[in-house]
Amino acid sequence: MYKRALTVLLTAHLLFLAGFLCLGQMEEIQRNLQIKVPVAADSESRMIGIASRTSSGQRVVDCNELQRNSRYHLDMAELEVLLKIVEGCEDEEGKLLVANGILNRLNSDKFPDSVSEIVFQQENGITQFSPVSDGSYDRVQISEETVRAVGRALDGEDISEGALYFAARDYADSKRMRWFDEKLTLLFRHGGHEFFKE
Repeated sequence: MYKRALTVLLTAHLLFLAGFLCLGQMEEIQRNLQIKVPVAADSESRMIGIASRTSSGQRVVDCNELQRNSRYHLDMAELEVLLKIVEGCEDEEGKLLVANGILNRLNSDKFPDSVSEIVFQQENGITQFSPVSDGSYDRVQISEETVRAVGRALDGEDISEGALYFAARDYADSKRMRWFDEKLTLLFRHGGHEFFKE
């Protein structure tokens, strides 16, 4: 009887300890996974942050919150789409240029009215952006550099000269690049991308 009571007491103690540790771990996971973008209804103030760990515990980016006075009001889902599509670019200036191009489309009557509609737009079954068509869009991990570049674009910094189109000639289909060359005006090159307007 003594052994049985001791076993029950020890089991209860272990369960309590395991529950306590699990609760502490869950709170830590929640803190690390928060992506904060609260937008006050009466203010243009925006907080942008990035998760410091994935659910598996892998470190992605240290949490970095920036106070912003944004020209654009994107909800969390739209902001995530913009961050993910910009992530594949070479450097911070290239990321800023791609974000500018997408925001230029957002301001144009010729394109859809949301970032996600622009990024996932298809014409004749062909997607507008190669990361969407090749699936790399779904696998990116958002970097601090991308957060900075997108933050700069959302703040209104535009170095794109009005570009609405961009392409990486080395990776693009030659037929599609012929369309760019024949129908659009080349503005400039940056890294592996060329930027165009109509």
